[in-house]
Amino acid sequence: MAQKNNVAMLKVALVIYAVICIIYGIGFLFVPGIWISLSESGPVDYGWLRWPGGIIIALGIGALMVYRKPEKQSTFVFAIALASLLAGLGMLYSLIRTEYSGTTMFITLPTVLLLVLSGFLWWGRQRAKAIL
Repeated sequence: MAQKNNVAMLKVALVIYAVICIIYGIGFLFVPGIWISLSESGPVDYGWLRWPGGIIIALGIGALMVYRKPEKQSTFVFAIALASLLAGLGMLYSLIRTEYSGTTMFITLPTVLLLVLSGFLWWGRQRAKAIL
C-alpha cells in the first residue's frame, strides 16, 4: 500500500505534465499564429514554433505511456523533470532581464508552471524511487 501511495504523486505529476505538453504542443505545431497574436509579441517565423511543438507533444505522449507503466522509467522521468527545470529557469532569466516583448502573462504563467511542475516531478521521482 505504501508503495502505491509513493507512485501516486509521480502519476499525478506525469498527467499534469502530459496535459500541459499536449496543449502547448498542439498550439505550437498547428496554430502558432494564434499564440503569437495572443501574446502580443513581435513577429516570429512559424517554423521556429512548429518543430518544438512536435517534440513537446511527443514528450506529453511519452509521459502518458510512463503513467501507464512507470516501472524502470527513471531516465525518462529524470529527463522531463530536468527539461522542465531548465526551461523554467531560462524563461525566468528572460523575464528578469526583460528580454520578452509580449504580454507578461504569456511568459509568467509558463515560467511558474514549468518550475512548479519540475518540483512535482522531482518529488514524485524521489518518492517512487523503489519502482523506477
